[in-house]
Amino acid sequence: MLFNSLSFLYFFCVVVIVFFSLPHRYRWMLLLAASYFFYAYWKLEYLVLIVFSTLVDYAVALKMEKASTPAYKKAFLWLSIALNLGVLVLFKYSGFLGNSLATIFPSLSDQNLLIYNLVLPVGISFYTFQSMSYSIDVYRGQKKAEKHLGIFALYVSFFPQLVAGPIERSTSLLPQFFKKQEINQERILSGLSQILRGFFKKLVVADRLAIYVDAIYNNYDNHSGLSLALATFFFAFQIYCDFSGYSDIAIGSARVLGYDLMENFKRPYFAKSVRTFWSRWHISLSTWFRDYLYIPIGGNRVVKWRMHYNLMVVFLVSGLWHGANWTFVFWGGLHGLYLIFELLFPLNISRFNSVLGQGLKMVKTFVLVCLAWVFFRSESIDQAFEIIHKIVSFKGSLYFGGQSNFIYAVIALFLLLLVEVKQEWLPSKASKQLFTYQWGIKYLVIFVLILLLGVFDKGQFIYFQF
Repeated sequence: MLFNSLSFLYFFCVVVIVFFSLPHRYRWMLLLAASYFFYAYWKLEYLVLIVFSTLVDYAVALKMEKASTPAYKKAFLWLSIALNLGVLVLFKYSGFLGNSLATIFPSLSDQNLLIYNLVLPVGISFYTFQSMSYSIDVYRGQKKAEKHLGIFALYVSFFPQLVAGPIERSTSLLPQFFKKQEINQERILSGLSQILRGFFKKLVVADRLAIYVDAIYNNYDNHSGLSLALATFFFAFQIYCDFSGYSDIAIGSARVLGYDLMENFKRPYFAKSVRTFWSRWHISLSTWFRDYLYIPIGGNRVVKWRMHYNLMVVFLVSGLWHGANWTFVFWGGLHGLYLIFELLFPLNISRFNSVLGQGLKMVKTFVLVCLAWVFFRSESIDQAFEIIHKIVSFKGSLYFGGQSNFIYAVIALFLLLLVEVKQEWLPSKASKQLFTYQWGIKYLVIFVLILLLGVFDKGQFIYFQF
């Protein structure tokens, strides 16, 4: 079920009404049933994998808590990791690994190498990482094993963030399901306003920009470097608004029900270094890799060369997490190189304290991120290099495509940047009374803009494929 569909609107309204009508002790049942229905709406068979992951980590955590020796406890942790990653590799990477091996060793393709191209279950990378992090938290003693199977199943499958995050920690989300949620007008209005902002980002900005980006990238041979440069610029904001828009809808939906999800994006294109970009972009995933991979393999508590190695490992794995294609691995590796370069050659901060200097650092970071986005968007590494070669040449006339769509896309992007510039540099103080005349006018304008400029073809969110 897509957030940007009437089905979700009806579904969410029914869930909210029934949720607050039920006694507290029955609400987890409603949310669990709603979450399973929400996920099964794509494909009923997908539920088997969520139930499998849930039962494995529920049982493993109980066993770890009762383990008589550290070795016994660690064995159960590795069982959880192996089973979760095994399912992820089978469904997401089996075809990729088989094709890669056949490319490296051509003789294998003529023999009995079986290459499976299984249908990728929606959101498998997200709920697998969330469930696996729970097992690691229990192993570390940061969380007691959850005895209530139903509540734990709800933690793994909570519908607002099930298919594209944020990837929630058990220490944060699980305890919230035991608290009684009262109807709170301020929380409901705050949640609805964030949902509306998410729809604006997705329907008005991302999906408008996508029309131009797809027209250029899908026929890159027929377009100039100037058009490809603009398409790459547009794609940077398309993927940002597509994914942060989903996160806004997820966070807002949970808030209406009384639950708090973590912030996932914080105006990443205002970052003045690649390092700060990753503290603002997909925060739940970047902190997941920091806490569950980077620190365990040594983090920055090792000699410099090993720290650089650790960084590169994390970003290569992060790239692979995003998709079964070498373009994603290259994208991750490029960001790893950016970070290592920043560590080896730090800028002389005193030279960049001026407004101009800060602006130059921001532009430099944005250009580097856009360069990496070329690999993320391309079908192959060869295609990405061809596109970059064309962009560098900067020749040819600019393609506008459908002129009306191009104008709408530019207007939508301008409005987004206007809001984000204000939020970044002119933050307003939160009003004690959320619903005011100004508040009502502001969100009425957003609603009208969505109706006038939105693309309502039920386009899937980009990160559903991960």
